[in-house]
Amino acid sequence: QVQLVESGGGLVRAGGSLTLSCAASGRPYRGAWFRQAPGKEREFVAAITWSGGITYYADSVKGRFTISRDNARITLYLQMNSLKPEDTANYYCAAQFSFNYAYSDVRQYDYWGQGTQVTVSS
Repeated sequence: QVQLVESGGGLVRAGGSLTLSCAASGRPYRGAWFRQAPGKEREFVAAITWSGGITYYADSVKGRFTISRDNARITLYLQMNSLKPEDTANYYCAAQFSFNYAYSDVRQYDYWGQGTQVTVSS
């Protein structure tokens, strides 16, 4: 059973930065971050293929967030800069362990972390 353990959430002022981490117990085909605000559906934030490092971003975070991975530590990161109050959500890391075209579909991910809260104050 693969485990994903997240860390790094917290409270930050608008314009600030946070880095989220997600340690995996196995090397995935693709890692991703999703987020879910109260009363809203879980939405795609960013994804990265583990071997090639190909990245994908939601339009709402492009240019502000950076997804990366550490192969040796099997850890996924999300560097979040220029944070806005609308970025407030519970952030989840997710992993696919086989080839899949669907990088932004929440239903196509096999494993999920427990979530970490990010709150951006105005």
